[in-house]
Amino acid sequence: MTANTLAWDRPNPFTLALAPQAEDIDGLQHTNNAVYARWCEQAGWAHSQELGLSIDDYRRLDRGMAIRRGEYDYLLPTAEGEALLLGTWLQPGDSGAAMQRHFQLLRLSDGKTVLRARWDLVCIKLSSGRPKRLPPEFSAAYLSAMADQ
Repeated sequence: MTANTLAWDRPNPFTLALAPQAEDIDGLQHTNNAVYARWCEQAGWAHSQELGLSIDDYRRLDRGMAIRRGEYDYLLPTAEGEALLLGTWLQPGDSGAAMQRHFQLLRLSDGKTVLRARWDLVCIKLSSGRPKRLPPEFSAAYLSAMADQ
């Protein structure tokens, strides 16, 4: 199966290819739930960088998108070496300082969804930790990515 033929929850995901390694497998002989959270973080940063915003940009602007709430639905187990594809999308939030990032992890052998996750993100001033409106650079990068949803 290819990224284009998979049953994504939303169109045009940013994708990251993954495969659990031996150190990702827990005592129940499947991928540990903490690994999925780490993969979501990796996909979120990779998508942000593709959109033109890196951690250096966050520091320069004294702004960042912080996770206010994370929700993970672990639907099916995965095993060492399985080919997986993690998709992510941005969606509007409930204010001018917020947005959502959604995730869907698919197993390539059968196209089944093994994880769905959502983060509620809020823009903060890094130096104070207080919520702030999205700076123009964030709006240009992130809001334009939402237009494709």
